[in-house]
Amino acid sequence: MSLQASLSLAADLPAAVTHETFPTPGTTSVLLGRDLFFDPILSGNRNISCATCHHPSLGSADGMSLALGEGGLGLGAARSADPANIPPRLIPRNAPALFNLGAREITTLFHDGRVSRDDSTRFGIRMPEGFALERPAPTLLAAQALLPLMSHDEMAGQPGENPVADAVAAGEIRGLHGAWEMLAARVEATPDYRRRFDAILGPDEPVHISDIGRALANFIAYEFRSSDSPFDAYLLGQSDALSPRQIAGMTLFYGKAQCSSCHSGTFQTDQKFHALGLPPLGPGKTRGLYGGEDHGRSYVTGDTTDSYRFRTPSLRNVTLTAPYGHNGAYTRLEDMVRHHLAPAEMLARYTPNRARLPQLASPEADPYRPDPRELARIEAAIDIAPVTLTDPEVAAILDFLKSLEDPVMAGGGRLGPPPRVPSGLPLDPAPSPLPTPAAGPDLLAALARP
Repeated sequence: MSLQASLSLAADLPAAVTHETFPTPGTTSVLLGRDLFFDPILSGNRNISCATCHHPSLGSADGMSLALGEGGLGLGAARSADPANIPPRLIPRNAPALFNLGAREITTLFHDGRVSRDDSTRFGIRMPEGFALERPAPTLLAAQALLPLMSHDEMAGQPGENPVADAVAAGEIRGLHGAWEMLAARVEATPDYRRRFDAILGPDEPVHISDIGRALANFIAYEFRSSDSPFDAYLLGQSDALSPRQIAGMTLFYGKAQCSSCHSGTFQTDQKFHALGLPPLGPGKTRGLYGGEDHGRSYVTGDTTDSYRFRTPSLRNVTLTAPYGHNGAYTRLEDMVRHHLAPAEMLARYTPNRARLPQLASPEADPYRPDPRELARIEAAIDIAPVTLTDPEVAAILDFLKSLEDPVMAGGGRLGPPPRVPSGLPLDPAPSPLPTPAAGPDLLAALARP
């Protein structure tokens, strides 16, 4: 590499992570948040926890393209429908990874950005309609943590199954007798939780849902803080932290391949929204003539020009977070990289065996019934340009992405699950190993670049 090219690359690389990148949560709150994160007490039917879909041993997610939420049994590849409480549908979007969501620079959360910093809104955080915060949230993550608790398919359960689900169905989220208050009262009534909140709030202060959100956020920020990858070491001056091929991949990533046009910044995300032309896998957010549709960011903004755009994910530990895309369309990272290179072509050739889906016997079980008109609309919305790379160049980029993997996160996080939780409810069993995704020679051969 020439000196000029080296200087240009150095200018494109992000700054190294420092202590100022993250807030420092207190130990008491982190440990309290860990128990709440793994405790099914926060679900309507007391049968699912935050960790079920965001487990440290599964890359802070669940290892599936689309989650089987409330009404499922087991973790990861072993998760299946509870015969006594069969879920009506899969969750329409892939469980996002939690790595570094506690960083100060994070301004937008969820695939569609429905929680974001906004100084013009109440407490400076924009929330979905009907879910306005009752009290200030110290961080974006503390506000976001409250929303999955209110989703029928994620944690609340279905109407008629429990009072929390009934309150959610009636739109009674906030205030006295609202769903948030019901969950806070459960925690308040658990002696060990009450004792530990005493140390934070004082003995006379009732537990509020915002206190629960704060504890959850502090645990997530600590547990999934990822700043010890080989790439981090390289940015700090350890020139031998990356192999020659990883350096070649890094050069492509920040240059010819144009990856950094969206995957920029400290954590390889611009936190903006882009239309990649991913196939319409799963139930979607809207029912179409043939199957599910998901118009992404436009559901939040009301602007049709935002249709099919989704938030750029961080690439930290991307080798641990399969499947990929807002709906988990691709289990193999190579397939996802190649989709970026030829989005329209990959969309046209997509088959659902690229995904990893739990079994669900219901009318929604067929994960891929694309409407040709919907495929045309998705293709027309693509806003990334095709890029031509050779197979060795793709391999080099994949090697570079491996350098973003933090060995602490690969080992299952900083703390991992507690031995038990204060409610006495059972913890999820240890997750089963995920199957190795098979290569797709037909697709890869068709898209091979000379």
